[in-house]
Amino acid sequence: MIETVVKPRTKVKTKTERPKLHKVILVNDDYTPREFVVTVLKAEFRMSEDQAHKVMITAHRRGVCVVAVFTKDVAETKATRATDAGRAKGYPLLFTTEPEE
Repeated sequence: MIETVVKPRTKVKTKTERPKLHKVILVNDDYTPREFVVTVLKAEFRMSEDQAHKVMITAHRRGVCVVAVFTKDVAETKATRATDAGRAKGYPLLFTTEPEE
């Protein structure tokens, strides 16, 4: 009689890790017109007039304001495009990104 050894099979579940998120931050300056900042926020971040105005005022009062949180690639792309929109008009408008804790 032949003995067969049966090894138990274990299924390995791969758990995909959620991508790290990054904050897009609006940095206040004294030269870019408020209306232009609101226009950029509405265009690039799809904000309403009221939301964009609140973000702009917060950045104006505190020096910086978190605009939105995205995955790294999206955050960097949006920050670059928004900053470039200001540079195209000759304004020192600046958006940066940093990892979210």
